[in-house]
Amino acid sequence: MIKEKPLNKPVCMNFSSGPCTKRPGWSANSLDHALLGRSHRSKEGKIKLKSAIDKTIDILGIPDGYKVGIVAGSDTGAIEMAMWNLLGSKPVEILAWEVFGNDWKKDIIEQLKIPNSTPHTADFGYLPDLAKVNFNNDVIFTWNGTTAGVKVPNADWIPEEREGLVLCDATSAVFAQDVEWTKLDVVTYSWQKVLGGEAAHGIIVLSPKALSHLENFSPNWPIPKIFRLTKENKIIEGVFRGETLNTPSMLCVEDYLDVLNWVEKIGGLSSCIARANKSLSNIESWIDNSDFFDFLCDRAESRSNTSVCLKFNKADIINKDEEWQRKLAKEIGSILEEEEVAFDIVNHRSAPPGLRIWTGATVESSDVEKLLPWIDWAYEKALTNIDSN
Repeated sequence: MIKEKPLNKPVCMNFSSGPCTKRPGWSANSLDHALLGRSHRSKEGKIKLKSAIDKTIDILGIPDGYKVGIVAGSDTGAIEMAMWNLLGSKPVEILAWEVFGNDWKKDIIEQLKIPNSTPHTADFGYLPDLAKVNFNNDVIFTWNGTTAGVKVPNADWIPEEREGLVLCDATSAVFAQDVEWTKLDVVTYSWQKVLGGEAAHGIIVLSPKALSHLENFSPNWPIPKIFRLTKENKIIEGVFRGETLNTPSMLCVEDYLDVLNWVEKIGGLSSCIARANKSLSNIESWIDNSDFFDFLCDRAESRSNTSVCLKFNKADIINKDEEWQRKLAKEIGSILEEEEVAFDIVNHRSAPPGLRIWTGATVESSDVEKLLPWIDWAYEKALTNIDSN
């Protein structure tokens, strides 16, 4: 018998892992001061872009000597820019435990073809053995695996003194987790994730060591114009003053400035982290009593507080084939959408079957709390629907 349908619905139905939900209280009127119809290279345009960079540095506490740039192509463009400019002088230690880490592995091995590189892989829900990483080589990893719900618990495994560069795709971590900047030489993210900004723009953060490497190393492959960070072996400083390599959307830049102002108003980075942690805590309490679901990541210290991935836990369900389980997950997602409770919470198509609830800083924990009993109800209704078909 199906449980009684819950009464209370989330105020905001958006639980997508990217683009993510807008900040509470956002409306199109928030962008009234956008510099539309003007050049990004105008005085006013440069001021807007430089302000976005300066606020980013201030709120995140990025150390002196590091440089921040706004680049094309979201986080993917930013991490590709880093790989094409900085890798090639050493073998690469490639950590991959979810979809995007495996994409970077493919780029390094099949596209850049860097010899003697070593993949460190793990199945969805787990981390590879971090103790086996050789920091005499360059290293690349995702801080938070969006499609697996698995993050590195900290940066203790990265030595302060290291020969190689450490490149970190931190797109579902920045503004929700404590990213340890001094352990990282490159950090990339997109403001479409934890801050719910509009897509297509990425952020790249470079350490003094990475900046020096750029001026003293030239890779043996051509670099597309949109990725070039140097000219005649000198840093293109304008990139880090808001003089972007291509034309940015000033509407998206205004949206980023708006959400950075919101972060400041709610108390800064620590408040963003607390908001994400509160939503995860709600889900943890629910999972403790769930008859239907468990976390894909079973180690609490490695469990994401932004991209919370769930798997089915009942023996009669997990003993069925993957295609059937995916059908169940999609049916749950469809029911929740039809009931106007939640959008976009089915796991990534390459991840194990289940659900993924985005709980970044712009999500209200009260909405997560209201969602959870609906998932229980939709699970039982989905089973009934599938059985009747």
